Amino acid sequence: MDTRLQLLTNWVRQFPGFEQCEAEPVSGDASFRRYFRVWQHANPTTAPGDGAPFIVMDAPPEHEDCEPFVAIARHWHRQGIAVPDIVQADLKQGFLLLEDFGDQLMLGRLNTESADQLYRNALQELTLIASQTSPSDYPLPPYDATLLEREMALFPDWLLERHLGMNLENSERALLDTTFSMLRESALAQPEVTVHRDYHSRNLLVRQDQPRPGVIDFQDAVTGPVTYDVVSLLKDCYIQWPEKRICKWLEDYRQSSLEAGLHRADPETFRQWFELMGMQRHLKAAGIFARLSIRDGKHGYLKDIPRTVHYLIVASGRQPALRHFHEWLSDRVMPRIETSIGPAPGQEHLPQ
Repeated sequence: MDTRLQLLTNWVRQFPGFEQCEAEPVSGDASFRRYFRVWQHANPTTAPGDGAPFIVMDAPPEHEDCEPFVAIARHWHRQGIAVPDIVQADLKQGFLLLEDFGDQLMLGRLNTESADQLYRNALQELTLIASQTSPSDYPLPPYDATLLEREMALFPDWLLERHLGMNLENSERALLDTTFSMLRESALAQPEVTVHRDYHSRNLLVRQDQPRPGVIDFQDAVTGPVTYDVVSLLKDCYIQWPEKRICKWLEDYRQSSLEAGLHRADPETFRQWFELMGMQRHLKAAGIFARLSIRDGKHGYLKDIPRTVHYLIVASGRQPALRHFHEWLSDRVMPRIETSIGPAPGQEHLPQ
């Protein structure tokens, strides 16, 4: 028996219009959180599923802290950012009743024709997010050196050693340390803004009759580098675009964020920040995908590792200072990934 689901259902039923509701599973995510859809009925005789839909988040308090989500959601909502309105909250039990943005992930709506408009809308929303101050009741933590290093360490710890079974030599660890140091210093040198920290096509919802995307999964927001979120979006671990389109969208964002006063970088500087920030993020993401499989039994993320490491190979190939890291990834790491998981996407598989 799903005890928490019963507790959640009983909790929702105390509110007007939800007395007879049944919670229908919507999805889980890469954490312990689960999501359900319920319907509010003004008339008790209304047929099931015909009322107004809402989302219930189940976040077990022993694993998930809802306070950051609630503080950020309320602050951003007041500032006009398209995050779900919080209708009811019980932080002690870990239950939230939320506005329903529907099920249309941006990822599922992306194609060669729709991409420009969808990315334009997402980048406009990102400029608004980056311009925010911290909530008064929850100062956003800094994306500091310790956090940056801890994230990059996921790559050797979980992907290389635990998943691929590599025994790293001292020279390889030294190469990783040198690379991590360069990426860390580049990130810390960037102007700081509010960072969603997971701003990509699976955390943006295309809403009916609304040009602006619904923004979810923002509870890990921090204050950090200006290019972090735009890397998450344009070098998405779940879909890869041709370089020409990425460059166009990146320059659009550089201009809008420049006009918003978030930085004063020229195109070349901004692109360099973007490339190195992308490497830090993709080291982290590849490690997390391996950890989700090994620790949590969520094996579906493994298929995204070749694409994610391919981003690392391409980006490091553009950096003369990272030539040895690029060669090591290409010659030693990627062949093991291709044997264990599958090949990285070739140009023939990219949207045009």
